[in-house]
Amino acid sequence: MNNYDVIIIGGGPGGLSAAFWCAEMGLKAIILEREAVTGGQLLRTYGDIKNYLGVGTASGSELRDKFLHQVETKDVVLRTGVEIETAYLVERKVVLVGGEEIRAESVIIATGVRRRKLNISGEDEFRGKGILESGVRDQDQVAGKRVVIVGGGDAALENALILGAKAEKVFVVHRRDEFTARKEFIEQAEANENVEFVFNSQLTAIIGNERVEGVDVRDNATGATLHIPVDAVLIRVGVEPNTELFRGQIATDKAGYICINADCSTDLVDIFAVGDAANPLSPTINSAAGQGATAAKSIAHNFIR
Repeated sequence: MNNYDVIIIGGGPGGLSAAFWCAEMGLKAIILEREAVTGGQLLRTYGDIKNYLGVGTASGSELRDKFLHQVETKDVVLRTGVEIETAYLVERKVVLVGGEEIRAESVIIATGVRRRKLNISGEDEFRGKGILESGVRDQDQVAGKRVVIVGGGDAALENALILGAKAEKVFVVHRRDEFTARKEFIEQAEANENVEFVFNSQLTAIIGNERVEGVDVRDNATGATLHIPVDAVLIRVGVEPNTELFRGQIATDKAGYICINADCSTDLVDIFAVGDAANPLSPTINSAAGQGATAAKSIAHNFIR
């Protein structure tokens, strides 16, 4: 009952694509998704998606629904809300919390990434109480208020533009002396009178009572700490891969991203990885979906041989 051709760990775009193509190739596959629903980072994408070739949607959730509808037409086992306690990659076996074992001939890791945290005081305490999830989703919450955005990449500057359209003041705090964001975002933010840049600085604490009331910011050069009264905080300091379960068993880079070959294979026989957990250079929906198909077809080719 618990033996499959392919175990797919993760139900984001890469995992869903892999499952679809496994079914297309006649492989018996199971998706194991930790969250209650599939979708991964798609569910945290609240704006329009216009760069997935051939499809435009109003949100990541809408695109996820399209993916899931196609997968559900196939002979794929989909299990959500399951926690893997241990993954034995060499044996191609996973053990779920509770002791259930699932085995397969091949494994596709599609565990994606998560937003990197600052790991400072108040970051967990004020989540949902002034710490924003998304500039697009939460922009009405900051109308006429003061916001601090942490980060220096595209996501930070793009959100500065989104929130700056409604907020009284937006501070962009970046630990370096220049941004890595696209030039167009930087120039537009510079032209916005209510957006202020705070370079060479880091947040050290998020302060408040029942909600966010301010932040402490340390100047990296002088060590001096400045308190900035704000009503909301948005953290955009990059992402990190969800690969802790596999580290020590499989080759990863220094940041924890799984190393793969052109066919999405890893350094372990019959173990593949797809999507953002294995693709720090091009973490896009297009790349994840393409890699899912590549891994499934590579596995099918191995079965034929």
